[in-house]
Amino acid sequence: MRWEALFADLEAQWEAAEAAELTAEVAERARREAGYLRLADRLRPAVGHPVRLDVSAGYPGPERGTLAGRLVALGADWLLVAEATGAETLVPLRSVLGVRGLPGESAPPGHEGRVGARLDLRYALRGLARDRSGCQVVLADGRTVTGTVDRVGADFLELAEHPPGEYRRPRAVREGRLIPLPAVALLRRLP
Repeated sequence: MRWEALFADLEAQWEAAEAAELTAEVAERARREAGYLRLADRLRPAVGHPVRLDVSAGYPGPERGTLAGRLVALGADWLLVAEATGAETLVPLRSVLGVRGLPGESAPPGHEGRVGARLDLRYALRGLARDRSGCQVVLADGRTVTGTVDRVGADFLELAEHPPGEYRRPRAVREGRLIPLPAVALLRRLP
């Protein structure tokens, strides 16, 4: 009987050691996999859900520096947020200082999925130029300019400055402005 108790005790110790080893291995794998996640991987499951972004340059919203709305789309280096006011704001990922309201899960690293996730900021801005929508550009230093995006180059955009709410007509355009893409903190399409 003593032998049976001894073997049962040894078996229990063996199983406990195996369980601890498995738990440690799972934790280590999770930490390693998290190291491969990019910001876009973490944001992808939030598309369609409300988020709050802390953004550089002090976004001129109700809560300065915070942009709240539904995450509509996500690209390689940008995201699009639909605000409650109806405005849509295109945010380069380099302007994001923090994100709140994310679900707990992440997308697998490097699996962009849809084609849109591989499109860069220039592609999104070219779509805005095709739409001829009025917009507000918040620059990296916090200043804002309004107008219509005329053209998007490899590392710049050209903006025809005109008052908000007016169409891009020769008489409304005050001047043209060339803006390097790294100077764009965010771009808000006006309703």
